Amino acid sequence: MNSKPEKDHENLRYHLALALAPKIGPTVFKAILAYSGSPKAFFELGKGKASKIPRVGQKLLEIQKQGDQLLRNADEVISSCSKKGYDILISTSPDFPQRLKPIEDSPVILFSQGKGTLNFERSIGIVGTRSATPYGKSITRKIVEDLLPYQPVIISGLAYGIDIEAHRAALQTGLPTIAIMGSPLNQIYPAAHKNTALQLQETGNLISEYAPGSKMIPGNFPARNRIIAGLSDALIVVEAAEKGGALITAEIAYSYDKEVFAVPGNLQSTFSEGCNQLIKKMKASIYTGPGDIAEALFWSKPGEEKVKKPNLDLSERDEEEKKILTHLQEKGESEIDMISYSTEIPLGILSSKLLSLEFAGIVKSLPGKKFKLLV
Repeated sequence: MNSKPEKDHENLRYHLALALAPKIGPTVFKAILAYSGSPKAFFELGKGKASKIPRVGQKLLEIQKQGDQLLRNADEVISSCSKKGYDILISTSPDFPQRLKPIEDSPVILFSQGKGTLNFERSIGIVGTRSATPYGKSITRKIVEDLLPYQPVIISGLAYGIDIEAHRAALQTGLPTIAIMGSPLNQIYPAAHKNTALQLQETGNLISEYAPGSKMIPGNFPARNRIIAGLSDALIVVEAAEKGGALITAEIAYSYDKEVFAVPGNLQSTFSEGCNQLIKKMKASIYTGPGDIAEALFWSKPGEEKVKKPNLDLSERDEEEKKILTHLQEKGESEIDMISYSTEIPLGILSSKLLSLEFAGIVKSLPGKKFKLLV
């Protein structure tokens, strides 16, 4: 008799029981997992050892006492998902999105419905205001159509405006699309987008970190933006006001060191303010066409010769450039002030050297006065 399915089911039960317990967020869950080795082991720890787990605290030790009830709750969720055809992905599963695993605050459990994969070769996140203008909707469709030769998965949040336009454009173009929801899978929000949600499941997925039947609260929607950012190789902000969910997503993507692009807009348009500010603050590059994405991510079209990173030959560089490149080899990417401090090269000279290396295709400038090695 194969005991692996039984072990997998037991692991799922305990993982769910801990993940859905009150006051257990992703960072606390991961701290518990790092200390105890597994959710089941946590419930079996003595009180003395459990109290030593970082970020847990005495109050959360009550979670252990509720173990039986939490397991019953987990069984109900598993049964409900099985009946509805939802997949439950836990962070230790090989099917869990690999792009999310290195991110500290990423979910430890996801609920999925659809025929797509969450470990795709290429992905682009597209977000923007819920009050999209005709221009914004048109640009969104154009972006998706232009990306077709590169075959990325299109990721967005199923919201009104730019989000739903991105999903629908993907469906019309023939690209798979993934919707990250701020509601449980059994509660499509907004309800007006239910048909699109059903259609996209044929080649893509609906994703939520909220168990079926759980309450939908406003805080869910800003939280889901980190999943959009985490799953996207690059994020494009089409239209955004000075404040809003799209800018939150852009800020998160920037903090994750993702490539962020913004479509520049009319200075007199409220819904261009956010994009223009992202560009001004160097937290996003200007999006002018699919070539920007291909260059940043080293993408090539099917049939084209694969885009190669330039070879790094330090023998052809002067002493200052060697110092810069050696520093970037060690760090991967670094702020200009840190490069100057580490190499002892004055900022004026350093800026000139970095520009020369960028023209040579060896170094790339990033938002926030950062630079990274392209080799």
